[in-house]
Amino acid sequence: MPRILDYNGQDANRTVTVASIRAQKNNDRPLTQVTAATAEEAAAAETAGIEMVVCMSDSVPVVREGSASVFVTAAIDFSGAVSDDDLLGTAYSALSNGADAVITARRFAAVRRIADEDIPVMGHLGFVPKKSTLYGGVRAVGKTAAEASRLWDQFRQLEDAGAFAVECELIPERVMGEINKRTGLATISLGSGRDADVIFLFMSDICGESDRTPRHARAYGDLAALHAQVHDARVAALSAYRADVLAGQYPGDAEVATIDNSELDEFLAGI
Repeated sequence: MPRILDYNGQDANRTVTVASIRAQKNNDRPLTQVTAATAEEAAAAETAGIEMVVCMSDSVPVVREGSASVFVTAAIDFSGAVSDDDLLGTAYSALSNGADAVITARRFAAVRRIADEDIPVMGHLGFVPKKSTLYGGVRAVGKTAAEASRLWDQFRQLEDAGAFAVECELIPERVMGEINKRTGLATISLGSGRDADVIFLFMSDICGESDRTPRHARAYGDLAALHAQVHDARVAALSAYRADVLAGQYPGDAEVATIDNSELDEFLAGI
């Protein structure tokens, strides 16, 4: 596991580095990335051998509590970081809190502003959920020759802006494969097929916690059923507690403290 100095100048070990992610362009074995929002999720990802996690920028500290070694990318986009200065400040804060890189779907000039400070930055191309109204809804992007050509132009602009990697969401697999062969960006496929350097899925989809599993995802667990069992068990316990209180059965003799009769008599005499 590579040894680095983090952005606070502290020794750290990481599963991968920016350099090794870039080197995936010549490797047939992709890396894996998942989302993480809690220390528990980050710890589980590390234990499972997942190399990379992505989280919202304000979740970096708690995610880093769960894993000191996974490569953490902080997502900073539309919540609070309005101006380019805001974006840059949030990026520095995320790095100080333990992130290794940042990701933004903002314009190329904003990416360049971050990259000019030697901050590892990823872009986001293809389908960008928060911009879905521009595409007329949730759909793959690049299904026509004209749209695929515009997408390829965006890849080139993003690379020119200084990004080292790009999240590629809902791009047709064959289009993704052709672009991947031609771009210097490390590609991260979310619903864009197998021809990418990193394969990405949301942890909630993998673990079966989502209300609806997207077409591009696959559930490998059923945590939703376990959560439902926990909820039902919690409600049953609370209901039984309340019923005992109303019936005068809680608290019982075993759950209260006692006092000797002589001590109680002395107390009563005194008041």
